[in-house]
Amino acid sequence: MIRTLLLLGFLSAPSQSDALCEAVQFDGAAFTACEVDLETSDVRLFLRNDVGEVYGTFARVETDLPQGQRLALAMNAGMFHEDRSPVGLYVEDGDQEMRIITSDGPGNFGLLPNGVLCLSDESAAVIESRTFAEDPPACRHATQSGPMLVIDGELHPRFLSESDSLNIRNGVGVDGDGSHLWMVISDQAVNFHHFARFFRDHLGTPNALYFDGRVSRLHAPDVGRSDFGFPIGPILGVIESTPAAGDDS
Repeated sequence: MIRTLLLLGFLSAPSQSDALCEAVQFDGAAFTACEVDLETSDVRLFLRNDVGEVYGTFARVETDLPQGQRLALAMNAGMFHEDRSPVGLYVEDGDQEMRIITSDGPGNFGLLPNGVLCLSDESAAVIESRTFAEDPPACRHATQSGPMLVIDGELHPRFLSESDSLNIRNGVGVDGDGSHLWMVISDQAVNFHHFARFFRDHLGTPNALYFDGRVSRLHAPDVGRSDFGFPIGPILGVIESTPAAGDDS
């Protein structure tokens, strides 16, 4: 658990989520890691609005939320095609838009093993895709991406410590009992091996999943950050209730 590093901000009101973002230096590189308590936080995936248009930006997701809610934390959450539709499995509020892909293929997504982030009520899991396909769990929300960063405590076997493939990268890890989730972005270019070691060796997550590189974005308004760029596909977000007018809590 991250407890002694530089505190950037956290959400603590009773009606709000318990999310904590911290700036971390790990093995010579800067990262931002946001810890989410799944027992107290409303975590969802977002892709399309009610008329089927892809949101594409954090601002459009927030604009579409009901009055009294805000997007407290978010990041891009899986690879997507040119039309921003998901490459692999995508489930939102129980509805599946795209099936799971278990074959190898080009690019980072096809660098097996890849995996699925599965969100259930008050818990989450990162599951290797073929294991997921053999016995699919019930997921309220799910997004597939790749490669896996950490698999049962081991780094992806294809990662090389000396690799010169450097990018800004983002991903997600879940603790052993599924009660806490970490949304992480590197604040400088790192290779896969370095990024994966941050999850395994610093956060201690037994399983972690890569979301993307170069298009990696973090929305964390409580620390004054909301990355921008060309539109993205799936978005992982933490929704928070806002105080009613005149409520100082």
